[in-house]
Formats: sequence, structure tokens, C-alpha cells
Amino acid sequence: MNETLKFLLALIAFLALVAGLELAAGWAVYHVLGSENQQRLAAALSPHAELLAELGVLRLAVLGIAFAGAYQLYAKGPLKIVEGIRIILSAHPSHRLEPAGPAEIRRLRKAVNDLASHSETLTQGLETKVAEAKAAVEEEKNRLAALMSELSQGVLVCNRDGRILLYNERARQALGASAGAGSAALIGLGRPVFALIDRSLLRHARDRIVARLEKGETDPNAQFVFASLTGQFVRVNMAPILAVAPPPQTGGPAGQRTEPTTISGFVLTVENITQDFEFDATRDMLLQSFTEGSRASLAGIRAAVEMLTYYPDCEPAQRDRFIRIINEEVNTLSGKLHKLTADHADSLKTRWPLEEMLGVDVIDAARRRIEPRLELPVRLDDLDHSIWVKVDSYTLVQALYSLAGRLKEECGVGELRFGLSRHGRIVQLDLIWPGPALSQRVLQEWEGDALRAGSQSSPLTLHDVLERHGAEIVYLADPEDGHPRFRWLLPLAGPLRPLLGAPIRYGESRPEFYDFDLFHQAGQTPELDQLSLTELTYTVFDTETTGLNPSGGDEIIAIGAVRIVNSRLLRAESYEQRIDPKRPIDPRAETIHGISNEMLRGQPTIDEVLPRFHDYCDETVLVAHNAGFDLRFLQMKEMQTGVCFTQPVLDTLLLSELLHPNQESHALETIAERLGIKVVARHDALGDALVTAEVFLRMIPLLAAQGIRTLGDARAAQEKIYAKVKY
Repeated sequence: MNETLKFLLALIAFLALVAGLELAAGWAVYHVLGSENQQRLAAALSPHAELLAELGVLRLAVLGIAFAGAYQLYAKGPLKIVEGIRIILSAHPSHRLEPAGPAEIRRLRKAVNDLASHSETLTQGLETKVAEAKAAVEEEKNRLAALMSELSQGVLVCNRDGRILLYNERARQALGASAGAGSAALIGLGRPVFALIDRSLLRHARDRIVARLEKGETDPNAQFVFASLTGQFVRVNMAPILAVAPPPQTGGPAGQRTEPTTISGFVLTVENITQDFEFDATRDMLLQSFTEGSRASLAGIRAAVEMLTYYPDCEPAQRDRFIRIINEEVNTLSGKLHKLTADHADSLKTRWPLEEMLGVDVIDAARRRIEPRLELPVRLDDLDHSIWVKVDSYTLVQALYSLAGRLKEECGVGELRFGLSRHGRIVQLDLIWPGPALSQRVLQEWEGDALRAGSQSSPLTLHDVLERHGAEIVYLADPEDGHPRFRWLLPLAGPLRPLLGAPIRYGESRPEFYDFDLFHQAGQTPELDQLSLTELTYTVFDTETTGLNPSGGDEIIAIGAVRIVNSRLLRAESYEQRIDPKRPIDPRAETIHGISNEMLRGQPTIDEVLPRFHDYCDETVLVAHNAGFDLRFLQMKEMQTGVCFTQPVLDTLLLSELLHPNQESHALETIAERLGIKVVARHDALGDALVTAEVFLRMIPLLAAQGIRTLGDARAAQEKIYAKVKY
């Protein structure tokens, strides 16, 4: 029941009781008096009846005010103490009650605070011991995480139902699950792997594994290749995770058989083979075209040679014609061979991707190739170990190796040195030798020649490698130290794109209640309602807008979201995207969220963003603070984008009203402070989503303490609050 209604009923009952007692006392006194005294009393009071009535009403009013004060101190005060105790027990052990109210209530609050401090001390001691016990497990977990991150292949672990339990970044890249800034990451903990790999492929691979297990094969893995969401070819190796049944109990019937081995999940190793596939296809096509195109030329040459061999005395004109045929066909073959070599060189240019790596690692790779193969000592001097470059390490090392080989073979160089430094946004990689100076013409000739060193050669030229890297090479004949050198000028690897963010500001930016019904979403089902709040997967989100009136044309300019799986906040799987609203931002709104019109130029529109965000939210429960405001903006875009958000919705604003009805404020930062959560970036979409997620996680045990354990319980409870505030 509403606390205000409770108070009014109690006040009415109190005043009625007082008035009833006074009337009863007056009636008793009146009857004790004799008839003569009764007449005298009536005659004396009748002229003052109106005054007496006013004094009675005033007395009741004074009693009512006194009752309200006493109720506030002795009824509502203990209710606040109860709410504080629940926060201490279930959400925030360091929370303490403020010393307010009369002396008795103050003593009660102090006793509660003393008990909470003692409990917190005991809890901290217990937590320390638990943390020590978990140290070994956490260390193993970190080792596994480090191993997963360093694997050259993508690894993805899922249970028998296809839910993802573990993955690394290589798997995300190989499966093309997050191509482009702000796109929805389809790979994530708790998500179905079928969103990335066709269900029929996985079912077929699983059936093959089961068949091999039944045959007793020791390697029951299955392999297949499929096209990813971005059109890339991905090779998958699928291995089962076996859950072996426990051995049978002793004493059973003779010949009792154990249960067969069951599959509890799968390990998928994924590898993007698009480049390998394209390279092999190009090579096969080149070889086939050369083979097919050479048959006619070879046949013509053979016929001409046979004629010259069998008829040595033929006329000179005929002999010249045969020799001309041989010459033309040889030139044709030479041209085809030259084209084949050039095409093969072009494919080699993109065989290895440009990747960011430390410059010293490139030099070290070149040294390890040069020293043993050319027997040429290499010194590493004056290297800046902080420089990162984006290079094709294969072709760059090949080019450095070729230059070193030519310096030794053609110039008699007996030692090399490498230097690495930075000049602005340019990386200077020096190949230095003590010895003879060269002419600029030599470098120009070497640029156009195919790379070679010793018995090794490549169809690529030094010019090809420079063009591939957007680089230049210069020859310095007389530098300051007197040693000639080839200086490579490479672009410095670009800095990481900064995360989107806005200045930290405080204050309310939107109306607390908005006309959007949270309780009639099409995606709500009885099956979901029966699930525990701790078992569900949530998407906690927030939006920033051009203003506060979606019906008046205001638009979403930023969406931030984060996922909760198994009561864990997955910060690494967050979603953040700014949006071009195609209309100016209300200056008052800009002062709240700090996003200007200039920041949104060039960002994708809502038509592009909303389908990706819908994929991110798929099969989850939506959570937001003041959810009706955000969902109203999403609802206004249903016709335009064809995207409908039908998932169940929980609102931390309504849940706070439910949990703490006696608190004055339910603003997000106030709730966060109450539950001991640090607010990092208020009025930033992702920042607010992260704070809301932490608030919701703290609310789950508080809800359980009030008997609200399932999604259906939470929806029913917040619907009662919703009905009161005219959401």
C-alpha cells in the first residue's frame, strides 16, 4: 500500500479515536449531572456553540499536526532504517545510517551502524581468506586468458546448445563479427554461435563427430569451410568436449555396462583463409592460362624445327619463313612468361597483410635472416625501441635481405649496422655499412631489379616493396658519422582511435516519466517470466538526444550499451555509437551531454545504426534508467527502420521506487551513491549504461530479499509502481 495512503488512514483513525473518546467522556459527564444542572449547562454553552466547535476543530488540527510529526519520527524513521539495513546486508556493506531523529531513533541508528561495522570487519576477514583461496584459480585463469590472446588462431568454446562460453579476439576477427566502428558484436558470452555459423553446418559436423565417437576413433574432430557475414572464407576445426560418466558402483550386477560418453560442448578453432584461397586460386589460374596458352606456340615451334631438321636442303625463303615462325612463337612465349611473372609478383604484394609491429622486431627478423645465410655480421645500434610501424614484414625483410646480399656480392661489404629513429611522423630505418660509397645511379638500378640474394630470388622489385608500404628510400653517401647508408622512410603507425566520450556533467536531462507502456512488449513470454533474475542475459542501454520531445522531431544522437551475463558485467562487450541526427541539437541539451553538432558530422544515420543495435540486443532483457524515455525514441523509428524492440524491459527508476519508497530522490547518481557505486561519466551514453548496469546488479539481491526472484516477479512489482506514477 502507498505510504501516503497509510499515513492518511492512520491519521483519520487517530482523530476519530480522540473525537470518540472525548464524545464518550462528555456524554458520561452529561448523564451524571441532574436534570437541573443539565439545563443550566445547556443554557450556558448554547450561546458559545460556534466558538466551541471551532476550538474543537483547532484542537483536532493541533493533534493531527502532532500526530504527523510523531509519525514522521517514530514510524517513517524506522522504515528508513529498515531500507538502510537491507542496503547494508544485500548491496553496500559500507553504507551507514545518518544520525537523525529523536534520541531513541539516534541510538537505534548508532546500534545498527556499530553492528554493520562489526559485520563488515568479519566479512572483510572472510573475503581476505576467500581471495587467498582463489588466488591459484585466478592465476590459472589469467594464464589461460594470456594463452588464448596469443594464439595465432581464433578459439571459440560453446556448450552443447551452441551458447558461447569463451572466445578470443582472433575468433572475433576471423568470424567478421565486429566489422566497422560501432557495429553490433554478434560474438559474445552467452550468445548463440548460430548467429555466426549456419546451424546446419554445425549440426552436420556434430553428427560426424558423434559417428566417429561411436566407432571408437581417437581423433573425432570435424572440419568445414564457410563464408562469414563479411564474405570471408573461414576454416573451422570442431573438437568435442567430452563429459565422461562416472564409473559404476561396485557390487552391481555382473556385466553391468557404463553409460556412454556424452558431449558437453565443443571447441571451435577458426582461421580466415580468404587470402590463402585467393592466392592459390590466382596461382592456379596463372599456371593454367600459361599452360593452355603455350600449347599452340610450342606446337608451331616444334613443327618449324621438324621441317628444318627433315628438310635441310629446303629453299632459303622457306627456311627464313620457318626461322621467322620460331622467332615469333618464342617472343610470344617470352611475353606470356613475363606477364605470368608480373601477375605472380602482384599477388605476392598482397600475400601478407600490413600489420602493426615494433620496428626493432622487423630489424631483428632481418638480422636473423642475413647473418646465417649471407655470413654477414650485423650490429644493432641506436635503435628506438618505442617505434611502431605498419608493414608487410615478409616483403620488407626480403628487401632488406636482398640489399644486404648485393652490398656483399657487388661492393665487398663485410659488416652491416641498423639504425632506427623517428622524425616527426616518419620512421627512419637505416641500413649502414663501413666501406665504399656508391653512386645514386646504383640505387636507381637496384630499385627496378627483382629482389635476389645468393641463390634466392623473387619476382618482386624493390620499387614494388616501397610502393606497397607507401615508403621511400634514399642513399646518403656522406652522413655525419662518415658511413654510407640506405635510409628507408616509413610511415609511423597511427595512434589508436580515441574512445568516444563527453565531459562529465551532472544534473537531470530528461523528464522522469514518459508515456510509453513497458508492460505489453510482444517479446515477453511465460517461459521468460519463470526464469530467475540471476539466470537472464541483459542489455543495459542509454541514449543521448537532440532534445526531450520525440514526437516533436527530436532525434537520438548516441547509444551506449553493455551486456550482463550470469550476473557478470561484460565491459569488453560494450556498444557505443554516435549518430548523425540530420537536425541541430537543442543548445539546452548540448549543455547536458556535451555533444555538439560538429562531433556528429560524418557519423552514420539512425537507419544504419538501429539494425546493428537490435542485433546486439537480440535474445536479452532490456534494462534502462527511466526506460520509457529511451524506448519512446526507439518506438518512433519503427516505421522508418523496420526495427522493433519487443524484448522485456526492466526500469531501474521504477525498481528504486519499489525498493526504497521512503527515499526522497531516485536520480541515477543518487541511487549509485546510495549503493556505493562510483559515477565516472554521467550523461555520456556508455557511461550512464555502465552505471545503470552496476546499479541493477546491486538491486538483484535487494529484490530477492523482498521475494522478487524471477523476471515475472520484477515485472509485476514494477507495474504496480508504474500505475501510481502515470508512466
